Amino acid sequence: MESNSRRAFLQTSSGILLAPGAALAAAAQAQPAARMRLGVITALGPKNPPDAAIAYVRELGFPTCQVEAHEFSQAIADDLKKALARHQVEATALIASGPGRMDWNFYQGPLNNGLVPPETRKVRVEHLKKASEFARQAGIPAVFTHCGFIPENPNEPLYKDVVAAIREVAQVCKANGQLFLFETGQETPVTLLRTIADVGLDNLAINLDTANLILYGKANPVDALDVVGQYVKAVHAKDGFYPTDPRELGKEVPIGEGKVDFPAFIARLKKMGYTGAITIEREITGPKQKEDIARAKGYLEKLIRS
Repeated sequence: MESNSRRAFLQTSSGILLAPGAALAAAAQAQPAARMRLGVITALGPKNPPDAAIAYVRELGFPTCQVEAHEFSQAIADDLKKALARHQVEATALIASGPGRMDWNFYQGPLNNGLVPPETRKVRVEHLKKASEFARQAGIPAVFTHCGFIPENPNEPLYKDVVAAIREVAQVCKANGQLFLFETGQETPVTLLRTIADVGLDNLAINLDTANLILYGKANPVDALDVVGQYVKAVHAKDGFYPTDPRELGKEVPIGEGKVDFPAFIARLKKMGYTGAITIEREITGPKQKEDIARAKGYLEKLIRS
């Protein structure tokens, strides 16, 4: 995380020491305000070891990234920490999901995703605990996942079970000095707000995915900030359209071509005082992905600086 603190008294041009209060005010004026910075998602895997994954981030010109990983060993964590230092990239969060089947639609998704399905909940809780330990070893300050289609009805027994599972994972993250981030999309902002309150820990926060709220038909991301803005500590910049097929999610598209009002969204983040990372996500592969990411980077940089 960026730090603007300095411990020093400032001197006037005549060499007179300023009083402590004046020194702090002068220091604040002399330093640039903390600013949102851009990032991109990079994934670790057998064919993409840590150094290659982080070199990709630097190649694209980003100072931050979110790292997706599925295997958690001390050796990989050590290599990742070294790669981040070597390429001077900040990893803002670790993305962890599974194991097991995950479906991105409205029929199989509620049955298979996140911590909601009872059949896979225990193994996924343990997987997220391992992810938290891996993040601690690599020096990553947050872990996030899709918790699944959290029930809208808080009176359902399933809801209470999901809350308990999230609390179990978040407690481990808290012990490791980390935030536990909810990835938005599969529940309404109100349900997410209720879940955070019911889990009841102070290290809970949100990775707000601008497109997911639209792709799942759950909310407009600008308006969602009215409900959960206080908990937003990370952002995915992504674009898309609302679903028109009741079985399938809406379509993801390049940033600037969908329904997300990025000028309004960035303006709201600024008004809220948000200074975290904005991590670009483009859910395709190949050369077109890099082209779209580069274009999104230029577009979002102008909004951040304006």
